[in-house]
Amino acid sequence: MRVMVLVKATVDSEAGTMPSVELMEAMGRYNQELAASGVLLGGEGLKPSSQGKRVAFHGPERTVSDGPFLPPRELVAGFWLWEVKDMADAVEWIRRCPNPMLGLSEIEIRPLYEMEDFGDNVPQELCEQEEILRRARAFPKSRIAVFRPKPSFPRKRESRRPDSGFRRNDGLTLERPWRRATGG
Repeated sequence: MRVMVLVKATVDSEAGTMPSVELMEAMGRYNQELAASGVLLGGEGLKPSSQGKRVAFHGPERTVSDGPFLPPRELVAGFWLWEVKDMADAVEWIRRCPNPMLGLSEIEIRPLYEMEDFGDNVPQELCEQEEILRRARAFPKSRIAVFRPKPSFPRKRESRRPDSGFRRNDGLTLERPWRRATGG
């Protein structure tokens, strides 16, 4: 089961108070332990909400608000994404976590929805699209990729140019989005 672990903000984290060297070292050791066990899928600390924006949706309208946002205890200061056996396993990992803040702090654990949670209400095309995105996330950061099904109609064989992406045997095209975005 995958869970999002949310480190709640505090007045200190919202003020931009940086953690001590000792806390950073302790968190580094904890993160290494998470990674070595295969639990850690990702995670980051967030800058204070004063450096963020919120976008409110009301039908077709969008309203953008500048931070800071209140109250701090309702905000997120950082997160992890974990793969655990169950919620009890996640709680055990949290019990071993160093206190992420200078004083009183709180961590929230929330399970992620998986495609199976939606039952038969999801069209097959969406299930396939989700699988393609999961495969793309499996690549290391230095090789971020987007998979796109090849068209089913016959096409002339293309030569592989440096900016054309990589052709695969399984009917998928591996593109390099940074090339596409810059046009080069």
